[in-house]
Amino acid sequence: MSTTPMNNNILTQADINYLDALWRASNYLCAGMIYLKDNPLLKAPLAPGHLKARLLGHWGSSPGQTFIWTHLNRIIKAHDLNMIYLSGPGHGAPAVLAQTWLEGSYTDVYPDKSRDASGMAALFRAFSFPGQLGSHCTPEVPGSIHEGGELGYCLSHAFGAAFDNPDLIVAAVVGDGEAETGPLATAWHSNKFLNPVRDGAVLPILHLNGYKIANPTVLARISQEELEQLFRGYGWEPCFVEGDAPTTMHREMAQALEQCITRIRQAQTQARASGVVHRPRWPMIVLRTPKGWTGPKNWDGHAIEGSWRSHQVPLADVHNNPGQLAALEDWMRSYAPEALFDNDGHPVPDVLALIPEGDRRMGANLHANGGRLRKPLKLPGFQDYAVPFKGHAQSRVSPTGALGPFLRDIMVANPDNFRLFSPDENASNRLQAAYEASPKTWLADTLPQDADGGFLAPDGRVMEMLSEHTLEGWLEGYLLTGRHGLFNTYESFVHIVDSMVNQHAKWLDKSRQEARWRAPVSSLNILVSSLVWRQDHNGFTHQDPGFLDVVCNKSAEVARIYLPPDANCLLSVADHCLRSTDYVNVIVADKQPHLVYLDMPEAAAHCAKGAGIWPWASTDADDEPDVVMACAGDIITQEALAAAALLRQHLPDLKLRFVNVVDLFRLQSASAHPHGLNDPDFDALFTRDKPVIFAFHGYPWLIHRLVYRRTNHAGFHVRGYREKGNINTPLELAIQNGIDRYSLAIDAIDHVPRLQNTGAHFKEYLKEQRIAAVAHAHEYGTDTTDIANWTWPEAAH
Repeated sequence: MSTTPMNNNILTQADINYLDALWRASNYLCAGMIYLKDNPLLKAPLAPGHLKARLLGHWGSSPGQTFIWTHLNRIIKAHDLNMIYLSGPGHGAPAVLAQTWLEGSYTDVYPDKSRDASGMAALFRAFSFPGQLGSHCTPEVPGSIHEGGELGYCLSHAFGAAFDNPDLIVAAVVGDGEAETGPLATAWHSNKFLNPVRDGAVLPILHLNGYKIANPTVLARISQEELEQLFRGYGWEPCFVEGDAPTTMHREMAQALEQCITRIRQAQTQARASGVVHRPRWPMIVLRTPKGWTGPKNWDGHAIEGSWRSHQVPLADVHNNPGQLAALEDWMRSYAPEALFDNDGHPVPDVLALIPEGDRRMGANLHANGGRLRKPLKLPGFQDYAVPFKGHAQSRVSPTGALGPFLRDIMVANPDNFRLFSPDENASNRLQAAYEASPKTWLADTLPQDADGGFLAPDGRVMEMLSEHTLEGWLEGYLLTGRHGLFNTYESFVHIVDSMVNQHAKWLDKSRQEARWRAPVSSLNILVSSLVWRQDHNGFTHQDPGFLDVVCNKSAEVARIYLPPDANCLLSVADHCLRSTDYVNVIVADKQPHLVYLDMPEAAAHCAKGAGIWPWASTDADDEPDVVMACAGDIITQEALAAAALLRQHLPDLKLRFVNVVDLFRLQSASAHPHGLNDPDFDALFTRDKPVIFAFHGYPWLIHRLVYRRTNHAGFHVRGYREKGNINTPLELAIQNGIDRYSLAIDAIDHVPRLQNTGAHFKEYLKEQRIAAVAHAHEYGTDTTDIANWTWPEAAH
C-alpha cells in the first residue's frame, strides 16, 4: 500500500475513467509496436501473418512509464504546467512513442504516422525495424532530450534542463536498474545546486519494477524504511506509491503528484517572494509496480508479470506456438481496443480528454526541442583580450589564464543562459577570473572560512562538483534546452565522460541527419587542460592524451578538435567554438605559462586557416624545403621550435619549413572530413615527397590515421606520447617520449639524405645534450635555466 495520505476528492470517477482509457490505449500501442505489422485494431482474429518476422523491443518498463506519462498529462492540464519528460530506463521508447502518437505531437513531425488505423499500422511496422525506429528515446522521438540507452544520466540531464528555466518542471523517470549506476547515484546530490528563485524544478520518479534483464535490482529488494532513509539522506522528500490494482493506483498516483507539485510551488513561491534562497527538501516519487504490469501473467508454469521474463518480449514463440499466439491475442484484447479507438483508428474522446493542448503536450514542449528557444551568445570581441606581444616566442603567458577574463565577461553579458562547468578545477585550470562575474553555485551548508576565497553563493553560475559525469550531464541538459556553456577538466580525467560524449555526439549526428525538424543547439564545448606534458607532480597516472582518439571516432559532421598553440590562438578558437552549433568541440590548451608565438592578428588568421606555415621560423622561403618540421599542441610547439632553432644554428644551409596545426581535422582528407584540406593545399604545406617531422600532443598513431590517404604519408615521422613517464621535469618527460628538441632535430638529420654523413657531429652533440638534460633533472630535480626560460633566438628573426 502507498504511504501517501489519501484524499479521495482529487479524482472524480470520470477522471479515473479518462486516466484508465489513456493508459490502456498507450499500453495497447506498446504491445502492438513489439508484435504487429498488420491488423492494428485486431478487427480480424490474430494470425501469424499479422506478426513481425523479428520480435524486438522491451515491454517490462513500458506500462509503468505509460502510467507515469498519463498522470503527468492530468497534472499538466489541471495546473497549466510547463513540463518535460525524461525516460531514464533503457529501451523506454515504446512508452514515449505511444504517448506522443496519442497526443498528436508525433504526427506533427511525422505526418505518415497519422492518428488513425493506417498511421497506427505504420507506427507498428516502423518500431524496431531496420532503418526506422529504435527502442531508445533517440533524437527522432519528439519530446526527448535523453536517449536512455546508456544508463546513469537521466537525473543530471534533468537538472541541466532545469537550471535557469524558472517555469519548467522536469519529470525524470529513473529506472531501478539505472539507479544502480555510479553517475546516477551521484546525481541525486544535484539538489544542492538547484536555486528555487531562478531555476525550475526536477521531479524524480524512481520506478521500481524489481528486475533488470535477468536479475533483481538493489533498490527494489531493500525495505521501504531503508529506502526512505536513503533518499531522505540525499535531501529528498519521498512519496511512495505501490500496488497493481489500477483504480487504487490511479488515486494514489494522482494524490502523490498533487502533493509534489504543491511542495514545488510552495518552495518556489516562498523563495521568490522573499528573495532569500534556501535549499528546499524537494519532493520525489517512488513508484513500485510489477515489471510487465498488465501483460501476460505467466506461461508454462513460469511467472511473466512481476518477473524478469517480461523484460523484453514476454511471449517470444508466437510464430510457432499457437497457444502463445492465442495468449498474445487475449493480452492485447484485454485493453479493449474497440473502446479506445473508433472504427477508423482515431483515439476516442475519453482517451484524449486529459491530454494537454499545443506546446503543453510533453512531446511538443519547446524545451524538448531547445534549439527553437536558443538565442546566440552576446560575445565581446576576443581581440580585446589579446595578451602582450613582445615578439615571436619571446614572452610567456598562461593560455587558460588569458581565457579566464573572456569567459568572465561572457558570463556578465549573458546572465541567464551561459554557465561554466568544472569538477573543482576552474581555479586549478587558471579560469578563476570567472569568479569575478559569478561565484560557484552552492546551496548546501557553508562555514565562516568558506568566505575566504571560497566564492560560494546560492546564485552562482559557476558549476563545480567532483563528478565529471554529473557536470557533463548538467551541461548536456543545459545545451539541449537551448542554452550555452563550457566544460573544462583535467586531460587525464576527461576519459571519465568518454561514453557520455560518445552518446551526445551520436545525438547531434542523428539530429542533423535524420531529425532535421530539431533546431540546432549550442555545441558541446570541452576545454581539456592540465595536460600530459606538464604532469610533473602527478606523474604517470595523470598522463593520457587519448581523449582525442575517442573523439576522432565520431562522425565527421559533428567532431572538431583544436590545439591552439598559444594564448591568442586559444581566444580565437574559443570565440569560434562558442558561436557554433551542433558540434562537439574539443579544445586542448594548457594552464601553465607558455610562449606567445603570434600577435592577435596573426593568431586570428592562423586559426582561420587551421594550419599554416610560420615564415619567421622557416628558412625555405619560396624554395623547396629539405625537411618540414610540423607540430600540433601548445607545449609541443615549443619543442618543435627549439629543434628548428638548433637546426638553423648548426645547419645554416638546411632549408626548413615550419608548419603548425591548430585544427586537427585539417590533416584528414577533404573527402573524409568537412575541415580536411584538399590534396593540393595539403601538399603545398607538407610537400609531396619531403620528410615531415611531426611533433604531436597526443598518441602518434592518430596522426598516421588522419593522413594515411595523403601522397606523402610515407614521409611522415610522427613523435608523440608513448606511455613513458613518471615524476619528471618537463624536458625529461619529453625526452622519454621522443618529442624533445634534441630528438626532433636528430629525426630531421636521419631523414634528410644529404645529412646522413655531414650531420654526424651535430647529431652526436644533440645526443650529449639529451643525456646531460636527464642527468641534470635527476640531480637537481629541475630543468636547466636555459631550457626553462628558452625563447626563440633573436638572431633567427
